[in-house]
Amino acid sequence: MNLDKFLYNLHYETAKITPPDWEVNWEDAPLPYKLYTTDLPEVELTRNFSDTHSPSTHPTLADLSQFLWYSYAITQLSESYLSMDSVETWMTYRRYVPSGGALYPSEVYLYLKLQEIPTGIYHYNAAHHSLICLREGNFDEYLDHALGNRCDMSKCFAAVFVSTFFWKNFFKYHNFSYRLQGLDAGFLLGQMLEVGKRKNFATGVYYQFLDGAINHLLGVHEDEESVYAVLPLSIDNEMKWFEDIKNVQITSAKLCEELETIHHQRYMKSKVVRPYPMLLKMNQACMLYALTNDKKRPINNDSSLLVKVPQTNDLIHSFSKACKDRYSPGQDFVLKPLQFETLSNLLNDLTLMSHYRNDIDQDLSLLTSRVSLRFTSYGVVGLSNGMYEVCNSTHEIKQISHGDYRTTQQDGLLSDFVNMAQIPLSFNFSGSNNHYQELYGYRGHRIQHMETGILAHKLLLASSLQSMNGHPVLGFDVPWYDELFQLRKYESTSLLQIPIGYHRPLARLQSRLDM
Repeated sequence: MNLDKFLYNLHYETAKITPPDWEVNWEDAPLPYKLYTTDLPEVELTRNFSDTHSPSTHPTLADLSQFLWYSYAITQLSESYLSMDSVETWMTYRRYVPSGGALYPSEVYLYLKLQEIPTGIYHYNAAHHSLICLREGNFDEYLDHALGNRCDMSKCFAAVFVSTFFWKNFFKYHNFSYRLQGLDAGFLLGQMLEVGKRKNFATGVYYQFLDGAINHLLGVHEDEESVYAVLPLSIDNEMKWFEDIKNVQITSAKLCEELETIHHQRYMKSKVVRPYPMLLKMNQACMLYALTNDKKRPINNDSSLLVKVPQTNDLIHSFSKACKDRYSPGQDFVLKPLQFETLSNLLNDLTLMSHYRNDIDQDLSLLTSRVSLRFTSYGVVGLSNGMYEVCNSTHEIKQISHGDYRTTQQDGLLSDFVNMAQIPLSFNFSGSNNHYQELYGYRGHRIQHMETGILAHKLLLASSLQSMNGHPVLGFDVPWYDELFQLRKYESTSLLQIPIGYHRPLARLQSRLDM
């Protein structure tokens, strides 16, 4: 299967990318976290956390510990029933970020320059909330080159690398895992951006870098894992982000010659790892061997009937509480009256969280410059039932049509894992149906899904701030939803759906690790 056909089937004919006889071997499932078995230096991180995130002027190991805890630590053990009438249960390891099937294919690595520990490359051990030192040394210049000389690493105290470990969710979802992996990386980046903001860390997301050089630095094997994004952290107010690429000719191969190869043994539990050739083929096609300074961007469409959303100036709610309260309801949504003020607060919080610095815009742009957001409403007091488009740049919502769309959306789901009749809001995330391939090649698909994940996670946090929750859904008929949300005329396609509403407690046993 060629790559264009693979991406088409991935979105529009998903049955064609997974063998009909595919069976999930749960007995041989991988761990949802990576463990190194090589005897490597380990740095224990503190578990003493306050409920507030005081800004840092001189980052310490304790600040980093809090950043990692709120970003990607295992914060809850949950035992849930397989269904409402089942006595069978399964155990999951939950974090503050969502993940398809709670499988968490992303891994976190860091380049750290803190006084308390040796400067070098570390892996975040989420299972033990600790750091594993993989390689000591100062790699400022190496990373400057790997990022296309667009980041002054000497002014950063850390850089975070978000990778994808392919087998961690391929074992369940087969090739469909490719879409989930990009979204999962985006969910994690969205959380890190919000935690960093509350720690007063300046952040910027690099989607474009020399993949081979970064993977070589971390010692990851590209046949099983690859870095998707780099997030430098700084407290230097004078730092300039994403400067034009300088005329320095350097390749991944040349950079890799500067460092010895490291091979640290790791444990993932699975005894049999089935092949995933299409994921490796897609990852290889995404690799960058040269960087360009192309600032072209897709164009958004906008028009008529607008509803003004009252605007406030800051996030006044508890971020920590929003993290702890967030989870993905299924059949436990409960339809209750939803005030327009609550919707306004949700959209206001989302707008305030939707600015982020990245190497595509090269400024603090709204996420909705590339990922469009529409929603259907039912039973919102003070707002007509219908379909709306979110116009974050003007803090307005544009009415597209009137009506009750709950049944139509239910009919478009591939499985009845949520009850749309009990949901007042359902958000549709859409973007270019060619996934910006003309701008970024096959990497455009990956970037598009990471940006969708970032915006989606910010919406989930905004919902949790309003005592509601959302359920990210990929199991829907994409052509059906594209028609419903009137996307075809804009050459856009549905990337994710998130129903949002109130809910009753889920029938499960849980043990919190964040008390």
